[in-house]
Amino acid sequence: MRMSAEERRESVVRAAMVEFARGGYRGTSTEAIARRVGVSQPYLFRLFPNKQAIFEAAAEHCIEETWRAFDRASEGLTGEAACEAMGEAYLGLIADREQVMMQMQIYVSVFAAESVGDNEIGEIARAGWFRLFERIRDRLGDRVSATEFMAHGMLINTLVALGYPAGHELWEGFAELNRRRDGEG
Repeated sequence: MRMSAEERRESVVRAAMVEFARGGYRGTSTEAIARRVGVSQPYLFRLFPNKQAIFEAAAEHCIEETWRAFDRASEGLTGEAACEAMGEAYLGLIADREQVMMQMQIYVSVFAAESVGDNEIGEIARAGWFRLFERIRDRLGDRVSATEFMAHGMLINTLVALGYPAGHELWEGFAELNRRRDGEG
């Protein structure tokens, strides 16, 4: 069965997420993405105008995938109940190391691009990240809760990226924060 161009684009974006997660923007070739999808490089460029467009689509997909996980987990919930549900969903989402590494590559790629005067990737990444923040803020009910949630997520990303195992004392800080928040100590 043949895929439509839209289905093929989606398959390229998913493959690009894996390749960019592993190699970053600069270290990933469009040839590697095309090979992962099973298409020729010229066909890849019929779907996307350039490597940057592929990266931007992969970054957007990564951010949207994160929101979809949060949205499904916290549907119908608000406040602390939504926070807990989204937190659990995030722990499930980061079990896919490539998802977390793609998030990290987005940040690194923005920093690297902007250090040489290329602001386009940064603008797109910031817009997506802010959209995610706004959705979280709406679900949790206030900016402070959303900021705290995102800050915890960034710490989790760092722990995962650095390879700290789940039982490490740095992870245990989350349980202690939850106990304090719940007034248990």
